[in-house]
Amino acid sequence: MVFYRGADGEVAALEDFCPHRGAPLSLGFVREGMLVCGYHGLTMGCTGHAHSMPGQRVHNFPPIRAFPVIERYGFIWVWPGDADQADPAKLHPLPWAESEAWAYGGGLFHIACDYRLMIDNLMDLTHETYVHASSIGQREIDEAPVKTWVEGEEVVTSRMMASVHAPPFWRMALRCAGLPEEELVDRWQICRFSLPSHVMIEVGVALQGMGGYEANASVKASSIVVDFITPETEHSHWYFWGMARQFAVDDPAVTDSIREGQHRIFSEDLLMLEQQQANLLRHPERKLLKLNIDAGGVRSRMIIDRAIAAEAGKA
Repeated sequence: MVFYRGADGEVAALEDFCPHRGAPLSLGFVREGMLVCGYHGLTMGCTGHAHSMPGQRVHNFPPIRAFPVIERYGFIWVWPGDADQADPAKLHPLPWAESEAWAYGGGLFHIACDYRLMIDNLMDLTHETYVHASSIGQREIDEAPVKTWVEGEEVVTSRMMASVHAPPFWRMALRCAGLPEEELVDRWQICRFSLPSHVMIEVGVALQGMGGYEANASVKASSIVVDFITPETEHSHWYFWGMARQFAVDDPAVTDSIREGQHRIFSEDLLMLEQQQANLLRHPERKLLKLNIDAGGVRSRMIIDRAIAAEAGKA
């Protein structure tokens, strides 16, 4: 796909294929609200129809595909399926993105692995103890029981840790929230997967004995880890990551600090996942083992598989 803004400033999404000679339109440029192919100058409109070309008649060119697209919550969302089925109401609601009581910062990675491996990673945070030992990992993650359940089309896993020392990342968050960083805290992780490939993780720490997840905002540092996963190929995806928080919301320095910390943390995930994918491709005959900590990822894959099968059945 190629994305650009038309004359009215609205986002358009077209098939990245010039109908003239097949060049990627993404190698072109925008002029007066039209997308101009960088190969021979064919100008395309937002609906996928050819508009003009120097010295040529192109109005009868067959149109290329135009995708329904909306801009909301600070992101661009595209519907790649049947255009008649596109419905903005189906977009996952993100109330934190429209509230001044929240602040958000994030980034984007291109990762060479199956998008489902990333979902597995996010729905089982046991790996934090090992992959992220210097930032958010701690042994209590291994020791705390994991609960997994399904709410409609959403898979949820949760882990509660009482009376623990906050790891480095959360000590920083406590400082930013104006709270003592050395005191014991109650910590939580609640991971929520929803179709097609989104994971939202409620995370935080509250001063010990003040109510944990339900504690008043004045005694906790809490946030939502935002994970939007866009499949690209069988073995690659785009990973939009970030954190929405409810403390120090007016301090851009805190946003920058958290973004830098998340970048380091997710870079560690990137390295592990890409090497995992390479290993799986080297050994396609191997079957992977499943433990109780894998329940969130397993159930998420079941929902994905069911949705894909239903779509194929309609086709």
